[in-house]
Amino acid sequence: MRTAYYISDGTAITAEIFGHALLTLFEVKFNHVTIPFVETVEQAEQVNKKISESFQDKDHRPLVFYTIVNPEVRKVISQSVGINYNFLDQFVAPLEKVLGIPAKPEKHRTHSIHEKTYDIRIDAVNYALANDDGSNLKDYHEADIILVGVSRSGKTPTSLYLALQYGIKAANYPFTEDDMGDILRLPAVLKQFKNKLFGLTIQAERLHQIRSERRANSHYASLRQCRMELRVVENLYRKERIPFLNSTHFSIEEISAKILAETGLERKNY
Repeated sequence: MRTAYYISDGTAITAEIFGHALLTLFEVKFNHVTIPFVETVEQAEQVNKKISESFQDKDHRPLVFYTIVNPEVRKVISQSVGINYNFLDQFVAPLEKVLGIPAKPEKHRTHSIHEKTYDIRIDAVNYALANDDGSNLKDYHEADIILVGVSRSGKTPTSLYLALQYGIKAANYPFTEDDMGDILRLPAVLKQFKNKLFGLTIQAERLHQIRSERRANSHYASLRQCRMELRVVENLYRKERIPFLNSTHFSIEEISAKILAETGLERKNY
């Protein structure tokens, strides 16, 4: 199996994102290795040694994706036995020409505590945790969005992802069996924030599977119960004209991106 390395003198998040995005275009399995904070020539030489030791088949040289600011460290990594891809080289020079100014590379600028949206994102994460699962109803006026849906439909992880990645304050409120009769009515606490509501739903079979992993053979996890709750909640969405998304076949990243696209919420990660 070919190995793909993601190397940086920072967190290596950028190298990972770019590298993974490229490799997903190919139906090949890779052994992924991430090496962050390679900040000295000595460390770079150790990384090159590791890459060399992993290279045992001449037809399967390792792929090396790197984003390194320090020119001396960058030069060492560029001499590895792998097939080397320097993402910064691919884009910086053309951008300098277009913008008419030179780049000023600086380590840890993108993913560090000094990055200007860091405090915004941390505040949003704290808000999401404090307002998870309807646990705190008094701060909904601060919310950028309030996710609603049945238990285990993806509200909590989506709220946290929106907070951590985009700095969006996302609360979430669960519709439980206690709320439901033949008709589910919008709770009073949500009516005044109706413009902030966004619903999640999911296929009954998938919900049954997820709940069964948590409480096997329970009424809560039964397929019949899942179907009933989803039917009632989706009827509410349509009646109240609450935008909603079926999360069955989407990752948290995709769900979040679709929510942002549909609601027009401002991203606070730049």
